[in-house]
Amino acid sequence: MIDEKQLIGELKNEATKQTAFRSMVGLYKERLYWHVRKIVLDHEDTDDILQNTFIKVWRNIDSFRAESGLYTWLYRIATNESLTFLNQKKKKTFGGTDEELNDYLVENLQADLYFNGDEVQLKLQEAIARLPEKQRLVFNMRYYDDIKYQDMEKILETSEGALKASYHHAVKKISDFLKNQG
Repeated sequence: MIDEKQLIGELKNEATKQTAFRSMVGLYKERLYWHVRKIVLDHEDTDDILQNTFIKVWRNIDSFRAESGLYTWLYRIATNESLTFLNQKKKKTFGGTDEELNDYLVENLQADLYFNGDEVQLKLQEAIARLPEKQRLVFNMRYYDDIKYQDMEKILETSEGALKASYHHAVKKISDFLKNQG
């Protein structure tokens, strides 16, 4: 188990920053990769977003106030980078419509060489991809990552009640989608 306070101290110390940063990347890269991947659904885009996330962390570690855990902070940065990417893609490619972006995400998922799920898993991922952005985020964070609502409040900067409502609506929409798919 890593001592997070020690790691933060080493990240803020110029003499140990590079070594501590490599350790931090090693500790959190895979978890952050899968978090971002569930948002953007594309391997190459995920790699780019993850790289941008770690660049942002490197540049801003000195301003990290440790009011939340390091992982929570990393998760928030990765989430924001992912949402920024999707919003830019939506504006540039689809003129700002959510439905066209969701269709694009589903098409990418179906064509993804790295996706190794069966037909049921593909349908579940399609149902998730068709959710509104906030519901998709909350569902993935709660269902797959088992993140507590209190931690999600810090990451997404919204109330626990709103998060629970988003999760409930997401589950209902996913269930309805899967029933209609047979």
